Amino acid sequence: MVNLFKRMRKLNTRLLDVRVGTGAATFPSAASATNEFPAITRLHLTYARKIYGGHQGARHFWRNCLPRLKFHNPSVQMTVKQTDNQDGPAVLTIYFSEKLSNAASLSPAKIEDKFAPQPGETEKAAVMDVRNLTYKEIWAKVKMMTGAAEIAATAQEEAELKKLEQMRVQAEKDRVRVAGIRQAKKDQERMLQEARGEVERLKQM
Repeated sequence: MVNLFKRMRKLNTRLLDVRVGTGAATFPSAASATNEFPAITRLHLTYARKIYGGHQGARHFWRNCLPRLKFHNPSVQMTVKQTDNQDGPAVLTIYFSEKLSNAASLSPAKIEDKFAPQPGETEKAAVMDVRNLTYKEIWAKVKMMTGAAEIAATAQEEAELKKLEQMRVQAEKDRVRVAGIRQAKKDQERMLQEARGEVERLKQM
């Protein structure tokens, strides 16, 4: 029962985590697009597998933001390419419908991503160099370029987040307490074993 409770808590935490937090936002769609912010059709992220060399932010963006973006934008295709080249680029390519956003037009690409799919006939792509940026800095640039609307956590979700955090803190305290009890028991058993050994040694003298 304890393991089932723990698994349910972890599952609830993951489900809540994918709904709220950095990257929980909706992109402009065909229905909500404006002249300033056209609809977003695709995203592609390329970065190296390991975090050193300026790829840490891109990796964390993949872990933290992309799942939330996909959850809130299920129709937007999102692809990722992990490379073995730590000296290579970390690049996020954003695909717009018909035209680039005004913000994207003011930030012309100075880098290429050979792994990113070519834009379709009705797409325009904006390439963003994300090497040496934190995932929050990457997200700030994505918001500025796309006009993504962040989704705030509801009062119920805020309460659930607080409850789960309290449970996590209590679980950590319990883990430390149980570890202390186990260690004390081991120390006691070791001391008894040493005492028995000393008694046997005295008997043989």
